[in-house]
Amino acid sequence: MTAAAGTRDEGRGGGRATTALLLAPASAFFLLLLLLPLAVVIVYSFGERAPAGGYLPAFSFDNYLNLAARGQAFLNTLTLAPLGTLLCALVAYPLAYFLAVRASPRIRTLLLVLVIVPFWASQLLRIYAWLLILGSKGIPALLSLVGIEDLLLVNTRFAVLVGMVYGYLPLMIFPIYVSLEKLDKRLLEASSDLGARPWRTFLQVTLPMSLEGVATGSLLVFILLMGEFIIPALLGGGKVFFIGNALVDLFLQSRNWPYGAAVSIALIAIMLASIVTYMRFVLGKRGQRPNAFM
Repeated sequence: MTAAAGTRDEGRGGGRATTALLLAPASAFFLLLLLLPLAVVIVYSFGERAPAGGYLPAFSFDNYLNLAARGQAFLNTLTLAPLGTLLCALVAYPLAYFLAVRASPRIRTLLLVLVIVPFWASQLLRIYAWLLILGSKGIPALLSLVGIEDLLLVNTRFAVLVGMVYGYLPLMIFPIYVSLEKLDKRLLEASSDLGARPWRTFLQVTLPMSLEGVATGSLLVFILLMGEFIIPALLGGGKVFFIGNALVDLFLQSRNWPYGAAVSIALIAIMLASIVTYMRFVLGKRGQRPNAFM
């Protein structure tokens, strides 16, 4: 028994060493490219702006106390990013449902390719295309032919939302599609045989079983939208500022690195709080405990 126990302990020790060796590259990558830069940003956030711009070592909370100066950027981000995520989910779910449940294999493949096609072009080009579509020579010009004059679409929140939904819709479609594709079609048939109406089957069977896909897609889109700056800069025309635009201004133009670092840390804290709350709500609906966030 003693020899067997010793063999088991050696096996466990060897397994731990192998696991540690396999995790070492990813751990080093995580440490060097995420934790260390984050630590530098935290240190900078307590500093002061040097006379010529940049960072001057200090320990002050003034940067955090002055976050309200960028309140409009925070407000725009915290309203339009969740709204853009919601719109992406509302648009993506019917398409993902059709692809996974209703479409034939041949049509499904074609439609999946069409969903991917926009990513073949630069995001900058795609946003410029929407700038032309929503500009004075695009949709407003067409609407003026039917008597709708002086319609302003570009440089508005509406234009920013359109750009966000268009730019990040595929990232919402694919997670939902994957979750729906794994759905056992016999459950839908059983629900129908038991007399449930289609909307009831959707609410009690389809939606709960695809909730993980919705959660994954929502997190992907929400995290990217919180840091977005190209879409507000082009389609917002400088009138719809996100936190990303404020960071570009603070780091590259005014060169107030400590204040920019404080804004960055505030953004990270807001994102973490939002993600934890969202995951608790989503996983709580499924009766699961979100251990990753405990």
